[in-house]
Amino acid sequence: MRANGGLMGQVGQVGQVGGSPKNPRNPPYLTRPTNLTNLTNPTYPTPPTHPTYLVGLIADTHGLLRPEVPQVFAGVDLIVHAGDVGGSAVLRGLSAIAPVEAVFGNVDDPHDPRLAAERTIPVGGLLLHVSHGHEVGRPTPERILARYAGDILVFGHTHRAVVVRDGPARLVINPGAAGPKRFDLQPSVARLTVKSGAADVEIILLGSLKRGAGL
Repeated sequence: MRANGGLMGQVGQVGQVGGSPKNPRNPPYLTRPTNLTNLTNPTYPTPPTHPTYLVGLIADTHGLLRPEVPQVFAGVDLIVHAGDVGGSAVLRGLSAIAPVEAVFGNVDDPHDPRLAAERTIPVGGLLLHVSHGHEVGRPTPERILARYAGDILVFGHTHRAVVVRDGPARLVINPGAAGPKRFDLQPSVARLTVKSGAADVEIILLGSLKRGAGL
């Protein structure tokens, strides 16, 4: 089931953002890439009218790509990794599912060319921002909202799944930690759906593949 209780909701309609199809680092939309030879700079076709975009959100893998992840992310257009990747094997495994945009966390090499400190990604008319979150100290949705612009803000680091809506226009997501289980926290990821300028998100618990009710 989907997260409720005010923790998951709609993101308001905004104007088209981003660059142009000639600038794939800042595409004005997200759809399935036609060129997968360069996963860092995929090229994108002209989008259909009112498409639905699916984005897999993952963080804190710490070198472990769980076998459930390909099933959970089947059919997504893009995977966004919010840092603490833990090695190239994780990126290779995710890239076999869909194109990947990733940032580095505090356990990653900040000089790895495949990882950035932060990324902004236009998705279906909305702007998604991702960073690991350690750069703000102890990250909370409030601190992330105060630090970054964007309609959808994604972070990691805490290993705790969080979905918070800030009014009608902004959505903050921590997909939880998908790597080795720590403390009493269930490993998890998230699936983001963007359609007609609105966004929904679902937390999915790994291991049991249960939906994150109440997260």
